[in-house]
Amino acid sequence: MAQSLELLLIQFLMPDNDARRQAEDQIKRLAKDPQVVPALIHHLRTAKTPNVRQLSAVLLRKKITGHWSKLPPQIKQLVKQSLIDSITMENSPPVRKASANVISIVAKYAVPSGEWPDLFPFLFQCSQSPHEDHREVALILFSSLTETIGNAFRPHFADLQALLLKCLQDETSNRVRVAALKAVGSFMEFTHDGDEVVKFRDFIPSILNVSRQCLASGEEDVAIIAFEIFDELIESPAPLLGDSVKSIVQFSLEVCSTQSLEPNTRHQAIQIISWLAKYKSSTLKKHKLIIPILQVLCPLLAESTNENDDDDLAPDRAAAEVIDTMALNIPKQVFPPVFEFASVSFQNANPKFREASVTALGVISEGCLELMKTKLEPILHIVLAALRDPEQVVRGAASFALGQFAEYLQPEIVSHYESVLPCILNALEDASDEVKEKSYYALAAFCENMGEEILPFLDPLMGRLLAALQNSSRVLKETCMSAIGSIATAAEQAFIPYAERVLELMKNFMVLTNDEDLRSRARATELVGMVAMSVGKTGMEPILPPYIEAAISGFGLEYSELREYTHGFFGNVAEILGDNFAQYLPHVVPLAFSSCNLDDGSAIDIDECDDDIANGFEGVSSDDEAHDEPRVRNISIRTGVLDEKAAATHALGLFAQHTTISYAPYLEETLRILVKHSGYFHGDVRLQAITALKHLPKLVNATLLLLQEKSACQQVESDSEIDDEDSAHDEVLMDAVSDLLPAFATAMGAQFDSIFAQLFDPLMKFAKAFRTPQDRTMVVACLAEVAQNMGFPIAVYVDRVMPLVLKELASSEATNRRNAAFCVGELCKNGGDSALKYYDNILRGLHPLFGESEPDDAVRDNAAGAVARMIMVHPESIPLNQVLPVFLRVLPLKEDREESLAVYSCVSALVFSSNPQIVPLIPELVNIFAQVAASPIETSEVKALVGRAFCHLFSLYGQQMQPILSNLSPAHANALSAFSTMS
Repeated sequence: MAQSLELLLIQFLMPDNDARRQAEDQIKRLAKDPQVVPALIHHLRTAKTPNVRQLSAVLLRKKITGHWSKLPPQIKQLVKQSLIDSITMENSPPVRKASANVISIVAKYAVPSGEWPDLFPFLFQCSQSPHEDHREVALILFSSLTETIGNAFRPHFADLQALLLKCLQDETSNRVRVAALKAVGSFMEFTHDGDEVVKFRDFIPSILNVSRQCLASGEEDVAIIAFEIFDELIESPAPLLGDSVKSIVQFSLEVCSTQSLEPNTRHQAIQIISWLAKYKSSTLKKHKLIIPILQVLCPLLAESTNENDDDDLAPDRAAAEVIDTMALNIPKQVFPPVFEFASVSFQNANPKFREASVTALGVISEGCLELMKTKLEPILHIVLAALRDPEQVVRGAASFALGQFAEYLQPEIVSHYESVLPCILNALEDASDEVKEKSYYALAAFCENMGEEILPFLDPLMGRLLAALQNSSRVLKETCMSAIGSIATAAEQAFIPYAERVLELMKNFMVLTNDEDLRSRARATELVGMVAMSVGKTGMEPILPPYIEAAISGFGLEYSELREYTHGFFGNVAEILGDNFAQYLPHVVPLAFSSCNLDDGSAIDIDECDDDIANGFEGVSSDDEAHDEPRVRNISIRTGVLDEKAAATHALGLFAQHTTISYAPYLEETLRILVKHSGYFHGDVRLQAITALKHLPKLVNATLLLLQEKSACQQVESDSEIDDEDSAHDEVLMDAVSDLLPAFATAMGAQFDSIFAQLFDPLMKFAKAFRTPQDRTMVVACLAEVAQNMGFPIAVYVDRVMPLVLKELASSEATNRRNAAFCVGELCKNGGDSALKYYDNILRGLHPLFGESEPDDAVRDNAAGAVARMIMVHPESIPLNQVLPVFLRVLPLKEDREESLAVYSCVSALVFSSNPQIVPLIPELVNIFAQVAASPIETSEVKALVGRAFCHLFSLYGQQMQPILSNLSPAHANALSAFSTMS
């Protein structure tokens, strides 16, 4: 056996492929013979050529894996002794490493069973040998053994740590120092015990020394191990870094700013800064490292990137991601140095620095939004100037930054529309398609949050966008569609003149079937839904069938993004059709179910082989690692499917909400899906499920858990080094949770009282003084909507709620004042006598919101709504002679049209009751009614209401009103006349 096997091994190593294949087949057959192990041991000990000895070790490892227990005791002893001899007496490094890999496999079986008690003493002895080779191979074994029998090291952990530190400081051998660094990395991956990990803090100076030596000698792949070790230390919840964080940051900054190093090495260094910002931000603040970090990272944004570089590893992109992370976690410390960098660099002669200046501002706009809102004028000065820069890259970065501002710096950014929109309009004509694309993105984000301010720009905007839809590249058409959708949302009914042309163009996109066109088809489907929301039921219902047919057919094209946007389209159509959407439910609900039930988990490829010898023939001369378990080659999460799930989940909620009883046949399956998704690992899917649940039967226990922040999806590991300033619960999630209570109240009315009693105290804990303004206003908004929909049972809570609401009326935050005004009105409307005693205090609290000192129109609108509700329920308790002039002075409403019905119902009721306090105010009333009738925003219901009130006034005081009417503009007079005739 031994002689024939030796010949075959030699034959296998020959360059002749035919001879190699024949030898491989025969070796596989011999491998089934029990005597192959002694034969392989023989060749490992005696073969003349290193390649044969190495191949013998590789095959021995394969043969022993899974078969150790079947070997006779004498063979086991022979294997162990031969392996020990090999690593101590073998001259060839590849053979020693191959034998070390066999030892790690044997130890996996032999150490736990007590068959190799002298292995650890041998390794400790070997690691202290005067021979460099012995010390190196012992450390290699320590590394590999952690993967197979890591727990067996626990009794020896203190000795092992001392040994590793000594070897890291070995002054005679670089190979030993490198092997020690690798061993430390292996042990850091294995151990998660805080007491064990904390001892590695003492290793940091030595790790940095070895890593610097490796970088100097070109061993970047080894130096990267240091960053892997630091990563483990940073992610540990224990405060492990201490003063060493300064050294780690300095080293990381040195590496990431050294352009001669490989992109991956630099990226690893940048990632360490990112982890520190994310997990140890207070440590960076404590050691005053924020400014030094940004002084390196901001200039990296200006570093030129070769087109052949991997974009994910490009220093400028990686630096932008870290600056973003820092802005999200420590905004107060990040904004000043970044703003200073941008202010200086936008005047730099180098266009890359001008590009970096506006890129930096765009990157931090999410995290530093509150600070940037206070500096919008100088920030916009920089970015709008960059939008006119002669260099394309600078103009493109400026367009990106404007898009970020439009997304995050709301609502303040919209007030600058007069200077921003013309600049974006000019950028849409840029010679560069890249600049055009980013400008469309900026336009879409900016217009999405506009209202009637967009009306003067509609014609020029739509003219350019409709032309671009027909004459641009595919990518530009897609971003153009997004911009049109935002404009349609902002313009509402004023978009109707453009709707027919847009919808006709979308028909062509919605029948495309080529793979490269499916993204355009998805965008077109989304746009039709958004236009439908602006046009409304009357205009859309007759023309919808071909669009719905095209949308349904798109599910056969196997494109996740198309399905995602189609679910959104169906949700929009359900919202405008209401019960009339029921006819489509049998077609669209199964499609949503299918998307919700998609397998979105990790796509994992396992590299395994049925023959435990076959893989042993590859890479004989390499540093062969032990892989006795199936090897994961690739793990990927299909994020497109997650977006599709979120959209489908949201659509189910809209179907249930708007088709009511018609949705009953689908309720059980929908509920099963939504309950499952409410605990989903991905935030977007979880949020949409919680949002959708408000349209379904009550899930009080789940809601209670979420309010108590005890749901599984809300449990996160704490970081002892993150202070209160930097910590926060998931505000988006809690906003969705707080929306559930009004939804229950809407569905159950007064019967919600007994359930609300269980949820009230957990809700109110978010209103305590130490909570953020965002938390308090969330509570107030929730209480307002519960009062609105539950009705009179809210009276028992008025005394506990009113002090909070009155205090919030004086908040420095506009959103808080707005919600408080709305809430106080609903409490007065539904709180009965319990609220009546607070009327004087309420009027005093509301009065400043009607004055010039109140900068926010929405706050003023809600204050008007509150007064209207108070007058409606207790007019005798309101000093109308003092209140009505102030009340009418802020009309018509400017922003929050949801208050229109309450306000104009109140005014109309006073008119119809012929209240004597109204007569002196008839001129003001006529002007208000005329503006409401001419408004492109107000609903037909409100216009009909004021039309009837005007007719009543005219029937009583027609003669006296003629001078007032003659002073109206023709547009106002015609609008008032039209609605008066209809009424």
